[in-house]
Amino acid sequence: MSTASVSLPNWITYGILPVLNLLLAFFVSGLVVWSIGENPFEALRLLIEGALGRGEAIGFTLFYTTSFIFTGLSVAVAFHAGLFNIGSEGQAYIGGLGAALVALALDRYVPWYVTMPFAVIGAALFGAAWAFIPAWLQAKRGSHVVITTIMFNFIAAGLMVYLLSNVFIVQGKMASETRTFLAGGQLPKLDWLIATFGAKLGPAPLNVSFLIALLMCLLVWLLIWRSKLGYEMRTLGISPSAAVYAGIPYARTVIIAMLLSGALAGMMALNPVMGASARLQVEFVAGAGFVGIAVSLMGRSHPLGIIFSALLFGILYQGGGDLSFEMPNITREMIVVIQGLVILFAGALEHMLRPAMVRIYQRFAGPQSKGN
Repeated sequence: MSTASVSLPNWITYGILPVLNLLLAFFVSGLVVWSIGENPFEALRLLIEGALGRGEAIGFTLFYTTSFIFTGLSVAVAFHAGLFNIGSEGQAYIGGLGAALVALALDRYVPWYVTMPFAVIGAALFGAAWAFIPAWLQAKRGSHVVITTIMFNFIAAGLMVYLLSNVFIVQGKMASETRTFLAGGQLPKLDWLIATFGAKLGPAPLNVSFLIALLMCLLVWLLIWRSKLGYEMRTLGISPSAAVYAGIPYARTVIIAMLLSGALAGMMALNPVMGASARLQVEFVAGAGFVGIAVSLMGRSHPLGIIFSALLFGILYQGGGDLSFEMPNITREMIVVIQGLVILFAGALEHMLRPAMVRIYQRFAGPQSKGN
């Protein structure tokens, strides 16, 4: 029997295999570091200390983690419906416009906790709107969502550059950005969260959107595994023909899944726009939409797995900066190589170790496992 047809327990599929893939990725990364004459164990120590060694570092790590959670959830929701949304980058970009418009309209009149729910809705609506056309083209015209969402990333980038350079730019300033939001349009920092562990947040921009991201993880779990719509999405993702035969409306389910995916991507903008810079800037997404693909793959498209994989990439982003400073031979490009290896082994080659794990499991679990 082929090992691909053998089911493994969740603690192996979602626990052991990702850890083994991650260890293999770090082993190969260590060989790369060793090949340029640096000590891989010292490099790992510096990376961990740079990401988790002090309160400020933890704050920056969780700040990056927040963005990756939103985009990872965005990719995961679409993936469960059999869709590969490559457009989280553009949807997050347009979501930033929705959040910024709310902040610019309300920051003079109401406190942040009044502005925040409207900003969440605005970011989600704008992100969902940007996902609607690719969703409709997929559902009604058969245009592949991978191609259309990639193209919409470029359209979003061009549109935002135009708006920030010609419509929202502050008179007398060269920077393509909106005015700075007043206190009513800024999300407060989570100083108290870091202080709970006896550390200081410092200038790190960790903010309330981190808690919103965790809440979205819970809501996505309820949606996918505890709702009728989630069942329809998962059925469509496993077998479109069976889903249609069972009476699940294909077009409606595709469009709803993509709208939810775009909404989650759009909400990512709350973190950098209202939580960090307090203004809408060019290229504020900074690749988080594409990192979300790797986060979702490594997290097996499960909210809990996405939290851990987003944290891993947050550690790589923050710790990698300190590592390249402490070890000049390890440049930022080398950090990108390490990130790429993690994506390769934990994402693209996630089933490389599965056949061996199936054989080990069958040997120790006995004949019952061979009949599964």
